Amino acid sequence: MHEVALDAGDIAVRYDQASERAVIVAAPGAGSEAACRAAALAGYRTPPPIDPMAALIEQDLIGGAQMVLLEVADLDWSLAEPLLATIGALAEAWQIPMIATVALAQIDGAAALLPEGCVLQCQPSDSDRMAAALLLRPPATARLHDSARDTDMVRMRRFQEEVARIAESLARLSRADMGEVPALVRNDSIAFRPTDDEAPSAQEIRRVIRARRMRADYFQAELFADPAWDMLLDLFASELEHRQVSVSSLCIAAAVPPTTALRWIGTMNESGLFERRADTNDRRRAYIGLTDRARDGMLRYVSAVKRAGLNLA
Repeated sequence: MHEVALDAGDIAVRYDQASERAVIVAAPGAGSEAACRAAALAGYRTPPPIDPMAALIEQDLIGGAQMVLLEVADLDWSLAEPLLATIGALAEAWQIPMIATVALAQIDGAAALLPEGCVLQCQPSDSDRMAAALLLRPPATARLHDSARDTDMVRMRRFQEEVARIAESLARLSRADMGEVPALVRNDSIAFRPTDDEAPSAQEIRRVIRARRMRADYFQAELFADPAWDMLLDLFASELEHRQVSVSSLCIAAAVPPTTALRWIGTMNESGLFERRADTNDRRRAYIGLTDRARDGMLRYVSAVKRAGLNLA
């Protein structure tokens, strides 16, 4: 994974202007300092961070901001929960881009409380933080010029392009099996039904996942750092097992750093492959599942592979 050690004093940064204001809600500490550094390097004005309790009491403090960064990883859940719910709701209502940094144990609760457009991070590097802030900034005003920024933006664009490619591949499988029926007469509500010989089982999908994991025993794991297909396989197997998957469980299944997994989950959700499902019995938990489109694509993929006499991979 590409890492860059960022420090405002070590990088020659030039801004055409820094009129956008980033509001940082964080208790004093390393997280607050990292958030300030990332926002500043991304070209935002960064007033002093707002104390979490003050942000709950005086909600107008984030009004007029162009971005909100919320740091709750070091906070007790009794304070983190209302902060995530309140600041998340305000950011959604005021249409302010938001980044929330949480602890591993807070992932499911945060995913359940935050609006879908919020960027969720866990144990992010400085590089992850800056890239997220840059991506949320309006393109017309993103005028930061330095090599670290350029490298991270290229990496993030490639990541987004890869998700789009996977989504299009699944869609192409559906179109091919439907004979390219024109969109005006196509009935997407008719789900694909594989024959008995082509029907997938959870066991064979799990075997594929195990085989893919074994690659890291013989090659550097970084060569296979793209978790998108592993996530699709894991959710597909879980649906065949009639088992729900929490956000944190999917992060573990991805076998990549938490922030990388969360970024992929968010982008796969935006691409129409994943959907977030609330736990009706526990507001602190959110589940992730395949959309009808993704499920249909996976079924068609498995059937096509078996018809061709090939092995799933």
